[in-house]
Amino acid sequence: MKNEETSGYAVALEFLYGLQMFGAHFGLETTRRLAALMGNPQEKLRFIHVAGTNGKGSTCAMLESIYRGAGLRVGLFTSPHLVSFRERIQVNRQLIPENDIVRLVEELRAAKQENDATLFEFATVMALKFFAEQKCDLVIWETGLGGRLDATNIVTPLASVITNIALDHTQWLGDTLEKIAAEKAGIIKPRVPVVTATEAPEALRVIEQVARENKAPLTRVQPPHASRLTPHASLLGEHQKTNAALALATVEILQPAIPVAEEKIRAGLATVNWPGRLQLVTRPGGQKILLDGAHNVAGAATLRAALEKHFAGPQPVIIFGALQDKQWPDICRLLAPLAAKIFTVPVASERTADAGALANGFRAANPAAEVAALAGLPAALNASQDEPFVVITGSLYLVGEALERLGLTPADGGERGLNEWSAPQIQR
Repeated sequence: MKNEETSGYAVALEFLYGLQMFGAHFGLETTRRLAALMGNPQEKLRFIHVAGTNGKGSTCAMLESIYRGAGLRVGLFTSPHLVSFRERIQVNRQLIPENDIVRLVEELRAAKQENDATLFEFATVMALKFFAEQKCDLVIWETGLGGRLDATNIVTPLASVITNIALDHTQWLGDTLEKIAAEKAGIIKPRVPVVTATEAPEALRVIEQVARENKAPLTRVQPPHASRLTPHASLLGEHQKTNAALALATVEILQPAIPVAEEKIRAGLATVNWPGRLQLVTRPGGQKILLDGAHNVAGAATLRAALEKHFAGPQPVIIFGALQDKQWPDICRLLAPLAAKIFTVPVASERTADAGALANGFRAANPAAEVAALAGLPAALNASQDEPFVVITGSLYLVGEALERLGLTPADGGERGLNEWSAPQIQR
């Protein structure tokens, strides 16, 4: 039976890989059509919709942990995945079973009238149908890219959360904070409360304006509020205090609809788990490895701050790989002064940045460092096996591969390739 399930799962994955030919769309028409074919499952569910440049996943994980700890049945939809596609769709932190992936792919494949859905649109509706079938009390719902025209934006949530605004995906979302904020603020719905930790004045003005236009009550979470937070999250890093404050403010706003006791909030924050984000691993022999998907400039600045505050001992060895479409020269400049030894590697993506170019970026930023471009992560792990402290960072592709190679998660046969997508096209 297991062989049949595995075979069916492989066929389902092959179909999902095939959807990548359609790239990524900005627009809601296809998602709405697919959802309607499935009976509009989103109408049977309650959502907290989360957008932003960084911190979306951590904030979602905190909200999920709080509400699950309070006894609710909680769906969690996030992207990208680190290892298995099944990570994207979870109920009470249990990955969707392989046989449900097979069944949902078959159902949507049979129902849809045109073969033009993208992988993300297809996955979004799969998640909606599964969460409705599982009778989830609440769904923590993370945007994929942007917000306004993101496939997830077909829902009307109980609350909209915008973590922060920074420059990322500028070729698609816009080259200014104002333009990016306008896309993220697209998840704001009429009279639905909004919570944000956005600090940049130009981005905040846009969010405030969209909230006013929608008569949506806006709550700002500012760093002073975060630093006074009593219930601390278990995740490492000062920025997680802000994410925790954001989650706490959201829970407080929704208390009339979904009451949660103070002790449940504390317990939820204290036990939250979110791999690959400042995740510290101690290997046999005592070597410490820090895994962090710092894939944009703001993320790299957060990583640098965490290293300077929490790891003041010997300089780490940095293993770094990035996608070509990221602002990796700026990331190199931020991280280079932190290490005396740096290994650059390609990541398992057609969009990978060249390891040699990355190495040149680090050399220019820190001429005193020993920098080498290596063939891949296995070579870098081998070259750093005797080092006391190693930081593996950059692309989440690289972090996912590291989780597999370090034996921290089962290998799933290269499903990270399902994170690939081509330039989004706007649907008019």
